[in-house]
Amino acid sequence: MARIKINLPSEFLFNTTIPVRITDLNYGNHLANDKVLSIIHEARVQFFNHFGWNEMNLAGVGSIMADVAIEYKNQAYYNDQLEISITAGDFTRVSFDLFYQITCGDKLIAKVKTGIVTFDYHKNKVVEVPEEVKKAFKN
Repeated sequence: MARIKINLPSEFLFNTTIPVRITDLNYGNHLANDKVLSIIHEARVQFFNHFGWNEMNLAGVGSIMADVAIEYKNQAYYNDQLEISITAGDFTRVSFDLFYQITCGDKLIAKVKTGIVTFDYHKNKVVEVPEEVKKAFKN
């Protein structure tokens, strides 16, 4: 089976730090694979907030995470301070990707890509990515 390979951009638009909580550990006493998804969710909310938006109001439209790919590289442990860098790319008419680099010090913990689809929750349908979002997220 071919392994997932995520090619991260060289520049990021946003950085945040999120500590590994005791509830983020698995039986091996390190960061659980499923908790990485929760951590990037928090980072994504902070990323959107940085631009004055949120997941339900991204320049007037909602957002849905359509897919995710995670490439695990190293373990992280309780109280490690995870540095999460985020940027956007691969824009289409109704979607874009967010790329996340998770590090702890000089150690790469994971590379992540999420596909985000813009959505009108009132009409229950996919809508175009607002130009304001494209402009703000293009570095």
